[in-house]
Amino acid sequence: MTLEEIKAAEAKLLLPTYERNPILFVSGEDVHLVDENGARYLDLLSGIGVNALGYAHPAIVNTIAEQSWKLIHISNLYYHEGQAQLALRLTTASGLDRAFFCNSGTEAIEAALKLARAYAGLKRSEGKPLGTKILALEHSFHGRTMGSVATTHKGKYREPFAPVMPDVEFVRFNDVADLKTKFSSEVCAVLVEAIQGEGGINPLSQEFLAVARELTQSTGALLICDEIQSGLGRTGKWFAYQYYGIQPDVTTIAKPLAGGLPLGAMLCTDEAARAIHPGMHGTTFGGGPLACAVALAVIGTIEKDNLLQYVTETGTYFRNQLAALAKKHPAIIDVRGLGLMLAVELDSADLAKQVVAEMLAKHILINRTSETVLRFLPPYILKKDHIDEAIAALDDIFTEHAPQTATSSPNQVKTGAKQNG
Repeated sequence: MTLEEIKAAEAKLLLPTYERNPILFVSGEDVHLVDENGARYLDLLSGIGVNALGYAHPAIVNTIAEQSWKLIHISNLYYHEGQAQLALRLTTASGLDRAFFCNSGTEAIEAALKLARAYAGLKRSEGKPLGTKILALEHSFHGRTMGSVATTHKGKYREPFAPVMPDVEFVRFNDVADLKTKFSSEVCAVLVEAIQGEGGINPLSQEFLAVARELTQSTGALLICDEIQSGLGRTGKWFAYQYYGIQPDVTTIAKPLAGGLPLGAMLCTDEAARAIHPGMHGTTFGGGPLACAVALAVIGTIEKDNLLQYVTETGTYFRNQLAALAKKHPAIIDVRGLGLMLAVELDSADLAKQVVAEMLAKHILINRTSETVLRFLPPYILKKDHIDEAIAALDDIFTEHAPQTATSSPNQVKTGAKQNG
């Protein structure tokens, strides 16, 4: 089918949940996607943080081929080789004790919320007063199910489906005083992103996360850290909270975990896991043999190829190049992020939208979040010449859109929160 035929069919048959760009991709290689005409596109978005090893990576392709001849799916009523192996790798990397496998980040958050409520009930049964309220942060995004969307701050995601899950209150981002005011023994969990993704690549402050940890420990509430976008090496560490030297009770991961196959995980302490017993929660497809095998291949490749250090080094170069670009173009008001989770904030939503479109015309894929923020989530195997190509394209676009009256004096760009720890 041609692109026009597919567009016509989708317009008639699909629920309209995404505004698609008019491009038909048919294959991918390394850090590039290829359209129906053979044109190559540099992918600096990697499926919104999913394709961490790029496209057609031998470790993933070979594992899929080998595992598909063995087992693709069996019921979670039975054992297979992959879950315990993967759980060991993830608990070792995270410092937590147990894993629950599901299909997506949204489901991982849903599991974490259910765990928090169940754990609060367990503590109440043991004589410890703990309520059902969950504190989340302004500008947060945690998913689209009725529980996860209730903890997502942006009204456009939550309000059309009201009433959503009750007993959620939002705390102003990085506002320690507001957190202290809203926290009490009625709170069973504080839910944060170490670096907000959809909110605009905004890192938590060291003080805010430390206070959240102190408050939750004071009552027995759970500290939940959503690492769906920032976890599994995206920032140069396995988990972004590791920059802060603070250990949560629960974390969630998904996007890059199985190299493009649907797989999420909720990781927790042994203490929190006391609240769950067989029959309370489950999944048909989560943690299947094929997804687990690929996830083990992804983690093994990150380790074998020393990609955590590589992401740190490459990400530092990318961020420095963006910061240099910001000094040249006053429309850039901030550069922030860690590793290969980076953002450029502009002074205009219209300009941000134009930049994304014109980068696409130059065959470079990025996207816009929080209206004014350009987001970069490239594959971990990105090379410096790819970065240079993107910077040159951005430079051309910003130069073209610079006001005629603009002076050549350097822009004093902010560079976001520094790495913690």
